[in-house]
Amino acid sequence: MNIHPDTPSVIVDTAVMKRNIAAFAKLAELRKVALRPHAKTHKIPEIAQLQLATGAVGVTVAKLSEAEVMADHGIDDLFIAYPIVTDTKVERAIKLGQRVNLMVGVDSLQGALGLSAAAVRHGTTVKVRLEIDTGLGRTGVLYDEAVALACRIVSLPGFKFCGIYTFRGNFMQGKPTLDILRAGVEEGELMVDLAERIRNAGVAVRDVSVGSTPTAASAATVEGVTEIRPGTYVFQDRMQAALGVCRLEDCAATVRVTVVSRPAPDRMIIDGGSKTFATDVLPGVQPLNLQGFGHLREAPHAILERLSEEHGIVRISAFDRFEAGDTLHVIPNHICSTINLHNRIYVQERGTYRSVTVSGRGMVT
Repeated sequence: MNIHPDTPSVIVDTAVMKRNIAAFAKLAELRKVALRPHAKTHKIPEIAQLQLATGAVGVTVAKLSEAEVMADHGIDDLFIAYPIVTDTKVERAIKLGQRVNLMVGVDSLQGALGLSAAAVRHGTTVKVRLEIDTGLGRTGVLYDEAVALACRIVSLPGFKFCGIYTFRGNFMQGKPTLDILRAGVEEGELMVDLAERIRNAGVAVRDVSVGSTPTAASAATVEGVTEIRPGTYVFQDRMQAALGVCRLEDCAATVRVTVVSRPAPDRMIIDGGSKTFATDVLPGVQPLNLQGFGHLREAPHAILERLSEEHGIVRISAFDRFEAGDTLHVIPNHICSTINLHNRIYVQERGTYRSVTVSGRGMVT
């Protein structure tokens, strides 16, 4: 049955999405690295299954609840790239690891001890990767402290130490950069060098996992990198286009909106505000310097300059003929956070639409 989506709604062009998925699978194959895409972008098991069928070795998730959703839909090779530290989550992770092939991230001795104790209680083994802070300043053990921590946790009971991973994005030498090629190489070299230092300390390192969507291609060129974990590439977005990762026409997901008001010659209002579009990639921030909260395909010169909860305020030209009732399509600055605002997306293929539930969204656990 063909659905006619109302607005605001996320529309995904299946052909473009499949092209994006195939491109990164080919990249990983060419560089002889494993591809473990990050499902935080789409949070949809059906899309994860498509990525697996196109060459991915497993799936990365950001939260335990996302991992459980994926496992419930038959995906059995999962990596939670986030520290699991509360008692409740530790217990759930151990139980999930008895159902599927699960790896979890650690970045502290305290977190490792909690996982180890739970694994021993359940008579099982938990697979772990050590997260490294390579400059983003988020989670991850400090780079210079990683060897010592790896040596501490490798011998914990109930543990299987698999390797190291990082998330760095478009950062280089501690600052955001548009030079994503050099940033990726630097990321890969930092991690490969650290892996060798950990090995020299007597700890086996199987996995050296790197590479967000901006840096995956260049990080994968570094010998010794074993895995890349891009996420945004499945849909792409305006931020990735500004970084030079893709073209705007490679953006598979748009937000369909309706013009609800034309109160002034230079202003129109659309029915998508901060409850529709992500606001974590702000306009004007260097080095991207994006103008507005999204790119209007039907009006590239227009600027989605302000958002309230249900209103998007768009600055236009007095010569534009847009009026109430017109339909527009907006490429968001950041698609990952935008998808999480929607209960469902509408997949478009050959002129028909199908509703797909965003199964992993909205969960805080």
